[in-house]
Amino acid sequence: MTERVITPRSRGFLFLDSHPAGCARLVEDMWRAVPAPAAAPDRAPVALVIGSSAGYGLAATVAGLARAGIRGIGVCFEKAPGRLTGTAGWYRTAATAELARDRGREMVFLNGDAFSDAMKERVCELVRQRFGGRLDYLVYSVAAPRRTDPDTGAGYASVLKPVGEAHRTRTLVFTDRGAPEVKEVETPPAEGDDIAQTVAVMGGSDWERWIDHLAERELLAPGFTTAALSYIGSPLTAAIYRQGTIGAAKAHLEQTARTLDVRLAELVGGRAVTSVNGAAVTQSSTAIPGIALYVGLLRGVLGDTMSPPVAQLTELWDRLTGVRPLDLDAEGRVRLDTWELDPGVQAAVAERWNSATTDTIGELADLDWFHAEVRRLYGFAVPGIDYTVPVETDVPWPGSTS
Repeated sequence: MTERVITPRSRGFLFLDSHPAGCARLVEDMWRAVPAPAAAPDRAPVALVIGSSAGYGLAATVAGLARAGIRGIGVCFEKAPGRLTGTAGWYRTAATAELARDRGREMVFLNGDAFSDAMKERVCELVRQRFGGRLDYLVYSVAAPRRTDPDTGAGYASVLKPVGEAHRTRTLVFTDRGAPEVKEVETPPAEGDDIAQTVAVMGGSDWERWIDHLAERELLAPGFTTAALSYIGSPLTAAIYRQGTIGAAKAHLEQTARTLDVRLAELVGGRAVTSVNGAAVTQSSTAIPGIALYVGLLRGVLGDTMSPPVAQLTELWDRLTGVRPLDLDAEGRVRLDTWELDPGVQAAVAERWNSATTDTIGELADLDWFHAEVRRLYGFAVPGIDYTVPVETDVPWPGSTS
């Protein structure tokens, strides 16, 4: 037993420990927020979620289980408990597996490098041996700093940089005492092969490689559908995001979807799309300059009408499974971000953005919500959890014997 009281320790938006009970409660709350399906499917669809432990990938997993009645496999990369607690995704995965099991959903979680061919082989064997040899859906939601090319062994690293020239923007930070500050930051431009490296990590190459592996082994069911999760965002953040190195990777992801869509239609009568989601506080997004300020201001404008990830992914599953039409924009993308990019909403956020200073930010942004959302990423600030009570940190990985 390794019970102890866990208090939050952070460096900026990065927390050193996670709270198992808080992480579990968050997953439970997500599951309860998903509307029950109108009718159970004749056969539980088999789905693979790559990047299943955090952010929109976690939302895809929970919404898929609770709304679409999926069974299948989740792949993620998390650290086990040791000197520090396990990562938040470790505990979220354990909680998701327990909820799935309690509700009769067969979901296997694999922990390891999704970019590797070894992981792809493990998944293919599981699909063949445990799930009838046919996969109906694949949701791809990977945000990673590095990737090793399985063919060449070359390593690639993604960067968050503008393209062309340095970019100055304002961003939101919190002092050690939790006081908000609006600061000017400058990010140098991409140089050398920064764009190519970022595209190699965050573009569509690995997604396509997953499809290649599954198709070569004849594991794609008739009508197989795959969706990669993406983001466009506001003009306020475009220079560092959509027009920057990450934006180049997202453009590659969307081009990959168009290529895969043609191929899958011919192969199994299938589909490939990107799903453009709306803004959220995630462990990935808080690392992007300006995003914290933007999301806080967006929440200040929208309040509780801001659509959380699990609601968006519930809508995506409805579209993928035919409950709602799979409507696409001119670029072949599912758009779940229209609430965010509404012209009136963006105008209101822009007005606040231009007025935001350290002195005014408390009036313009929902800082209490934002600060709590960051803490909740690690299982803290979750309603109903008594953080003075010792909690077991040595939680086993789902399906392990220890």
